[in-house]
Amino acid sequence: MTNPSWDPAQYLRHAGHRARPFTDLLARVPDLPGEPPRIADLGCGPGNVTVHLTERWPTAHVTGYDNSPEMLDRAHTEYEGPTPGGGRLDFAHADARTWTPAEPCDLIVSNATLQWVPGHLDRLADWTAALGPGGTLAFQVPDNTDAPLHALMRELAATPRWKTRLADVPRRTDSVHTPAVYLDRLARLGCAADVWQTTYLHVLPGPDPVLDWVKGTGLRPVLTALGDDPEARDAFLTEYRDLLRTAYPSAPYGTVLPFRRLFAVARTGR
Repeated sequence: MTNPSWDPAQYLRHAGHRARPFTDLLARVPDLPGEPPRIADLGCGPGNVTVHLTERWPTAHVTGYDNSPEMLDRAHTEYEGPTPGGGRLDFAHADARTWTPAEPCDLIVSNATLQWVPGHLDRLADWTAALGPGGTLAFQVPDNTDAPLHALMRELAATPRWKTRLADVPRRTDSVHTPAVYLDRLARLGCAADVWQTTYLHVLPGPDPVLDWVKGTGLRPVLTALGDDPEARDAFLTEYRDLLRTAYPSAPYGTVLPFRRLFAVARTGR
């Protein structure tokens, strides 16, 4: 899969819908042991949801980590600095494939990131080991690679016109594991684990809103791979748009995008 480039402005076009799973995840995170708490947000993006951590834990030192310079530039500019509750919010470059915290954390949280990290299941042991006593690992990932949104992208990329350039570019169907796999792995690591799924029915306004949504996330590898060929990029987008129009028909009140997500909250027992 192509390492995608990111566009914070495009990503934030649906910021409200994208933030809701993060707030739902945080609602299940228990009280943290540290005072002030030390929190890491792995895959923080432009920082717009990372700031919610400072609202839940006002005195916390929160660091958001991401590997996208574009996302980090936005986060530094908009959110970095002291927080109203006496804590601090900062951001740093890191790659989730190799990152471990320099000091024990009370909470490591990751929002819609691990689906981009091959082998992330094996990283759970490193992250839970980096938690202090009573610390928590919490994450959510899109759990919908079987949805038309992704299936149509893969099918189109595998057609004769596109397969040479794109066949292996879209996100793979095995990029996220089943809930039972995460529960088993976290429990065997000695955590009290809570794992669940939720399907959101996002009602999106405007013309071709599902295409607009996916241009901020799942389509980024394709857009990156075709970035040096605007004509080809536009041709792919036109074909994909037409497929999405059929799969997600509009209604008088908007276009419904069903979106399933997987959540996990794991608290260490030591």
